[in-house]
Amino acid sequence: MLAKLFAHRTPHQRQQLLLILLAAPLIVWVILFAVLPMLAGIGLSFYDYSLVHPKRNGFAGWENYLAIWQDEDTRSALVNTLTFMLKAVVVEFILGFIIALLLWRDSRWNRIILALLLVPVSVTPLAAGLIFKALFNPDYGPIGYFARLSGWSAERGFLGSPDSALNAIVFIDAWQWTPLMALILLAGLKTIPADYLEAAELDGASRLQKFTTIIFPVMLPSILLALLLRLIDASMVFDTIYVSTNGGPGNATNVLMLQAVRQGLEFFNMGAASAISTVMLILVGVIAAIFSIFMSKLEKRIS
Repeated sequence: MLAKLFAHRTPHQRQQLLLILLAAPLIVWVILFAVLPMLAGIGLSFYDYSLVHPKRNGFAGWENYLAIWQDEDTRSALVNTLTFMLKAVVVEFILGFIIALLLWRDSRWNRIILALLLVPVSVTPLAAGLIFKALFNPDYGPIGYFARLSGWSAERGFLGSPDSALNAIVFIDAWQWTPLMALILLAGLKTIPADYLEAAELDGASRLQKFTTIIFPVMLPSILLALLLRLIDASMVFDTIYVSTNGGPGNATNVLMLQAVRQGLEFFNMGAASAISTVMLILVGVIAAIFSIFMSKLEKRIS
């Protein structure tokens, strides 16, 4: 069978056919387990589909999407998601950039620190949430107990106070993902030719001038990639919040992913859950489109 496919073809055509055959299983897998479920979810978002009352299901039009803006819990989840994304990514970018600059020079200690940076990244978000939930506990957690004694946190601790709960989640996320940001930015720093920096130094350029004219422009693709990856990942935060606060206290840490899970698995309202998931898909698509435009403009400028 394969011999017939490759017969009477030029070497270039055979190579193309081989690539198609090798990619075919992955393409089929993506269609079956990613594209089709996504399309089914988008379609389901236009129906009043409840697992509790299956006979009452019917076409709802845009009602599930209008309910997102009308429902206080879902609206709060959207605001919290955007706030978390902004705070977490900004903190991780600033800290990651500083760490990358500190580890730029190759040395034995820097290589050891680089290896240690992989430890937080290797921890699952669920485990990180459980670890910091214990650390932030105001009764027996080392961080939470001394913070309560010193007056840095409320009696209920960082995770138990509506004023500090979301910031505590940002802290947990930054602890886990700042190293990844630093590694991506460090990879960008390593691509800067040493000749450029030496020439700038001979010309009497200051550190700020070298940063603005050489380091930052060369690193810009790595910066955009790091920001894109973290923004998309931060928009889907779930595990850490689920095990540490479960969206509380009140709705202080409720996010879109958690709200979608609640609608689908607690209230069995699959239509509303699908609508929230579709909004998240649109949010990720908008972020990816914006960064794609920036990247294309950057490539044109470089070329």
